[in-house]
Amino acid sequence: MDIIQMTRELGKEIQKDERYLKMQLAVQNTDNDGQLQDLIGQYNLKRMALESEAQKQDRDQEKIQAYNQELGGLYETIMKIPNMIAYNEAKAEIDTLLRRVNAIIEQSASGADPETADYVEHSCGGECGSCSGCH
Repeated sequence: MDIIQMTRELGKEIQKDERYLKMQLAVQNTDNDGQLQDLIGQYNLKRMALESEAQKQDRDQEKIQAYNQELGGLYETIMKIPNMIAYNEAKAEIDTLLRRVNAIIEQSASGADPETADYVEHSCGGECGSCSGCH
């Protein structure tokens, strides 16, 4: 079996993983949540109105500020909806899995031991003086 075929097999295994299945269910639930979809639609329309106003030569700063406030309120409301919370949690889990898979592949391609290669989460305290660089 060549590397590409093995990668396809890995793809099949990822699609059997509980994190993938959880993500698919979360997507379906957000797609079927009428309230959530309506709010997302409102958010997108308001964002487009903000962008349109911001591009004008004689833009109205009060209107821009009002759009920003409305966007913030809509965003907060959207993020509190249970299906959106579940979606964000599922997305974080599948993203972590994919970061780990990619890190193992990339590190192995750079000569690391595939048995010990893994993704290491880096946190930034904001003080760059003692940092060796962002990862």
